[in-house]
Amino acid sequence: MTDDPRQVYADIFQLPPHRSPFRVPMPLAERAAQFSSFAALSGHSRAIHDQAEEHILTAEERDQFDLSDD
Repeated sequence: MTDDPRQVYADIFQLPPHRSPFRVPMPLAERAAQFSSFAALSGHSRAIHDQAEEHILTAEERDQFDLSDD
């Protein structure tokens, strides 16, 4: 058996997306609201970047920690 998903799922790639005959599709605004709680993490990567910048050493600071056997 192959691990290539194009071959594994080749028989269903051309099928139309499933639509329930019993439920009305949810409006996009309501769908977006389901994921709004994840928006709280939007500033997380910036906070990590800012914290990392505080720990970047200058060349002079690196020289203080130079432990090479020259």
